[in-house]
Amino acid sequence: MSITIAHPPRTIREVFDNLPEGTLAQLIENNLVMSPAPLDVHQKVLSDIYISIGGYVKQKDVGQTRMAPYDVYLDDENIFQPDIIVILNEHLNLIKRKGLYGAPDMVIEILSSSTAKYDQEKKKAIYEQYGVKEYWIVEPFTKRVDGYILINGRFNSLSHEEGIIKSELLQSEFRF
Repeated sequence: MSITIAHPPRTIREVFDNLPEGTLAQLIENNLVMSPAPLDVHQKVLSDIYISIGGYVKQKDVGQTRMAPYDVYLDDENIFQPDIIVILNEHLNLIKRKGLYGAPDMVIEILSSSTAKYDQEKKKAIYEQYGVKEYWIVEPFTKRVDGYILINGRFNSLSHEEGIIKSELLQSEFRF
């Protein structure tokens, strides 16, 4: 059996747009970055944080949460799949059929060996540029949490904790 492609993709964005649903892939500065499924410890921490923050956001009716794989379209060259995002009520209009078009209010990335450098450097800078209000980076083995808050367009360090996210945005603490 042969497959004929009538119009092969011409750009990295077109390749990205044609990936099967659920593919663990991100477009970071117009580079296609694919990664294997995360380790179990990553998924355990992801689940614990998502349940805690997601439950709070729903109970307080302040917005909505999403977890990976979920596409966040920042621009044509940056389409990320953050581990967890929070979208406050005033930005729910950014949610579309294929994902979020614009900056989430909060992003939480749980580090994986294959993507840690992106999360700590390139993606952090791009989240800052696009106005993410809070950015949290979690090391799943030690549960070290590094938090950043956007002040005057720049990320400032919030806290360095273990097993606790102290969100100024949500005015609450989340233990995991």
